[in-house]
Amino acid sequence: MAPAVLLLSLFVVVPTGYALYISFTNTRLTGREARDPSWIGLDNFRKLIESGDLAHSVWLTLIFVVFSALIGQNLLGLALALMLENRNRVMRAIVVITVLSAYVYPEIVPGFMWSSFLASEGLLNDILPIFGLPEQRLLFDHPMVAVIAADVWRATAFSLMVYLAALGDLDREYLDAAKVDGASYLRTVWHIKLPLLRRTAFTNLMLITLPTLSVFTMVFALTGGGPGDASETLPLLMYNQAFRLQELAYGTAISVVLLAIGAVLSVLYVVVLRPAEVHR
Repeated sequence: MAPAVLLLSLFVVVPTGYALYISFTNTRLTGREARDPSWIGLDNFRKLIESGDLAHSVWLTLIFVVFSALIGQNLLGLALALMLENRNRVMRAIVVITVLSAYVYPEIVPGFMWSSFLASEGLLNDILPIFGLPEQRLLFDHPMVAVIAADVWRATAFSLMVYLAALGDLDREYLDAAKVDGASYLRTVWHIKLPLLRRTAFTNLMLITLPTLSVFTMVFALTGGGPGDASETLPLLMYNQAFRLQELAYGTAISVVLLAIGAVLSVLYVVVLRPAEVHR
């Protein structure tokens, strides 16, 4: 285990510890405080709470995680996997490659693609009048809807692959018994497949929630956190404070809050969604 412990210490423990230390100082990106920072204790966290920025960004981040990861990516990936389960190889390959093609691109690419698509002079506003629908201003009127839709479009492929693999490994005896008993497809899915997929759902939710919590590039490319602060999630708030305003310690304090939220969500998954065997 020594190599693994060494790598984790070098790339996880040490940077996390250093970030935690910086959050208790007045370190700036440039200037005197960059060369010789001072210890200021909890001042950064106190300022973060009193400013109101934290509550607003945490709320937007939770909305983004719930609707993008827990509902969008997870349920859409499961639905696609169920629809493709008994399809022929050609159909499965076409759908999987199509969905996967959005996932393999760096986030900046689909971010700019969706930005162009949803812009006032973008393709969507060229299509809507054909069907008698008014033009949209989604990036300005409902920016969180835009970033959630774009992230679901990009990242659903991971959930699809996870559920497809899990459905292929289900014990056929249960499915055959349900078929012999005359159970409909929906009853088979609800009473047989979904309970058997509980462990997979736990793993998938864990694996998609934490990356979605820290999504930066997609939101930055699509809205930049705007208009105003209407889509300024915690990663965007951290970036703006640390690099645009050069308040490095203040931005690092925000990253510590983000890390704490991720830890809390991880514990909740372990407690609430762990398989029944663990409770025994």
